[in-house]
Amino acid sequence: MIIALWVINILLAVAFLGAGAMKLARSKAALQANGMGYVEDYSAGAVKAIGAVEILGALGLILPLATGIATVLTPIAAAGLAITMLLAVLVHARRKESFTPALILMLLAVVSTVIGFLVVL
Repeated sequence: MIIALWVINILLAVAFLGAGAMKLARSKAALQANGMGYVEDYSAGAVKAIGAVEILGALGLILPLATGIATVLTPIAAAGLAITMLLAVLVHARRKESFTPALILMLLAVVSTVIGFLVVL
């Protein structure tokens, strides 16, 4: 089960590090021009905060498990990312946009949460 947890967490971490870094590095207008229409509903600060949450969640998936320090934070980070993606699904559904990528990430984060708690507890 630990191998499955590592595989899922690495995939999630890569996805969330990329998405979060993009939200932190690019302006709201640049994100909107690149197909992230939902950003028009939020302030630039809120978009940056979402990016920061995604990066912190990605680090939380990997660092506790890799260091063996406070490993319970790994499934907690996964749960936090699952909640973040649930909210993303709701936003995209409300805007009548495709929410499939957010739904897949949410489901992976839920699986990571369950496996993570089984492994660390």
